[in-house]
Amino acid sequence: MLREKLTEAMKDAMRAKDQAALGTIRLILAKLKDVDIAARTEASREGVADDKILSMMQGMIKQRNESIALYEKGGRADLAEKEKAEIAVIERFLPQQMDEAAVEAAVREAIAAAGATSIKDMGGVMAALKSKYAGQMDFAKASAAVKKALSA
Repeated sequence: MLREKLTEAMKDAMRAKDQAALGTIRLILAKLKDVDIAARTEASREGVADDKILSMMQGMIKQRNESIALYEKGGRADLAEKEKAEIAVIERFLPQQMDEAAVEAAVREAIAAAGATSIKDMGGVMAALKSKYAGQMDFAKASAAVKKALSA
């Protein structure tokens, strides 16, 4: 489903002659193709599922945020703006991001569901969060919330 949405968006960007969006969507599709190839096995030639695509796009946003920080530190505002524009295009395909209160509630729910009692149980809690909320939350912040909850 997400693949079709990306393909349609690329066609729309071509029709609208929106070069910035077109370039970013092509980057997403190229990265998706790399991920699909890496996930192939002899038995399965299927592409990756939508949750993996969402995680991939979250990673792309994270990379761009890191680049923005470096560009701004280096005085390259023009390149930082280009990265920000790419982030805006990528975010169009992601579900609405959860706010901090929703993340904390999801963390509490996952901890309770997993029966986690110590920091040793953090892996199971994070796996549950990633499977249920792929593309909807910043997992770095979620990880910090899980650590805080399990340390207390």
